[in-house]
Amino acid sequence: MSTTIESSTPSPPPHPGSGDGDPAELDLRGEVCPYTFVRARLALEPLPLGAALTIVIDHPPARRNLPRSLADWGQEVELVAGDAAPWRLRVVKRAP
Repeated sequence: MSTTIESSTPSPPPHPGSGDGDPAELDLRGEVCPYTFVRARLALEPLPLGAALTIVIDHPPARRNLPRSLADWGQEVELVAGDAAPWRLRVVKRAP
């Protein structure tokens, strides 16, 4: 028997950049840990190595935990907007 747990407000998939080198963006505002990492990982998995994804978060624990979890997974992470929520992380896929 399989049980599926669903969030009441699923995050939209990342939308593609503008086509001029802008990365895709994944809006995770309103999501909490550990779901921010789960959704980020699901968004990154189908992307090719070297692809960039901007992740927008507003959950303070995610501000600390998401960059660390992504880096532990082998991804390159940079906080590009950082003193107050929402925060933006730029992630470059470096590991499958």
